[in-house]
Amino acid sequence: MAAHRVPDLPRRALLRAAAGAALSGAVALPARALAGEARAVEDEFFLFIHAAGGWDVTLWADPRNERKGLIEPATTDNTDTAPLRRWVDAPGSGAARSFTPVRPRGSNLVFGPAIGRLADLYDRLCIVNGLAMNTVSHPDGTAFATTGRHLGGGRAMSSSLDAICASELGASQTFPVVSVQYPSAFVGGRLDRRAAPLMVADIGTISRTLTRARLYDTDDDRAAVTALLSEEARALAARAGRSEALDGFSLQAEGLGKMLKSGLHEVFSRGRLVRAHPELDYAARFAGPAAVNAAFALEAIQRNVVRCVSFSSSGFDTHTANYRQHAATQQELFDLIAALLGALDKAPHPTRAGKKLSDHTHILVTSDFCRAPQLNTAMGRDHYPNNSAMVISPRFRGDLAFGRTDPEQLLPAPAKTFQDGPRPIAPPDLLATFLFAFGISPREHLRDGEVVPELLRGP
Repeated sequence: MAAHRVPDLPRRALLRAAAGAALSGAVALPARALAGEARAVEDEFFLFIHAAGGWDVTLWADPRNERKGLIEPATTDNTDTAPLRRWVDAPGSGAARSFTPVRPRGSNLVFGPAIGRLADLYDRLCIVNGLAMNTVSHPDGTAFATTGRHLGGGRAMSSSLDAICASELGASQTFPVVSVQYPSAFVGGRLDRRAAPLMVADIGTISRTLTRARLYDTDDDRAAVTALLSEEARALAARAGRSEALDGFSLQAEGLGKMLKSGLHEVFSRGRLVRAHPELDYAARFAGPAAVNAAFALEAIQRNVVRCVSFSSSGFDTHTANYRQHAATQQELFDLIAALLGALDKAPHPTRAGKKLSDHTHILVTSDFCRAPQLNTAMGRDHYPNNSAMVISPRFRGDLAFGRTDPEQLLPAPAKTFQDGPRPIAPPDLLATFLFAFGISPREHLRDGEVVPELLRGP
């Protein structure tokens, strides 16, 4: 596939552009997406979720319930339908029954039965189908979905979206980005070094790291040392030719002191998180660990100590008869996201009085690629170079499905005419659009990709 270049426009020119201005003469951009520096983006929060292993899009975002071409749909023969609340039988092949697509009343969207409780929130979902992955390798697909570039020599060639957002919008936070088993990447010298992702295997690692013994010194002793180091850093920064690193040291030292003083290391333990957010399903077979990470995101954002939280949910790499459980695994994840949105709706914004946290929290959900439309000899589905993704954000249009796939092969089909002609949408386009929605020039961070204004809300 040809490279999809981001228009080389300065950030401030993008931000000051008027409604309907042409981007390299190719696409018209809504004023809402170009609102720019007048919007307080420093009060926005981000959640990046990765469905690790490659999900079956025909069970949720791009439903297929008829045998056609290569497509062998989910049926009562190959899927355990008992746990699926949204499964309603429809005619299938022979004695096997397929499913009736889920069509929420008043919605433009059509889902597969794995969508779970998230179907009730259709008006907040921006679905992207037919994402051209051009790979069936787990590491490569994961990197492409989160960085917009394929691997080079097994290494990430660009920073991931969570690190970019943290650098642009959250470098002064105590935790610019916390990454829990998420494919975060911090590449090159473009980003603020303070925004390097804090990558951990489980959220309890943070609590254990912040716990300090009191055998040889006290909390007051440590506070005094922190104050001294911060003052010294500020004094050195005032005399330095390049003060950024020393200023960053001072900010981080002060932030750490505040966090330790408020006892956040205790709040970020698994047990306390579970007790604080009983609305999340910690007993879910695969999404249980992800529920803990979601609870951490809620607590950390409400305390305004983190800008971005990224985490993975596992269980989607199903090649054999365990495909029967694949739909239930998806339902677990989508139920978790629905519960997370409910909690965000109830939580107040930490710095904007009278505002809900959900009005300023933005979620992107991706996966490596999708599962093949045909069953293999082991009654499972293999890797396939197509994908879907989901954005839940006040800056993206809700109740929208953009992009499409071939009806017989499930391969990405042209979604629109881009600058290089008609073609499917690809991960770099989605990432470029996400950055642009927050006044971040995609050209500064992405090699490829074109902003898709159809995904963004109008003025």
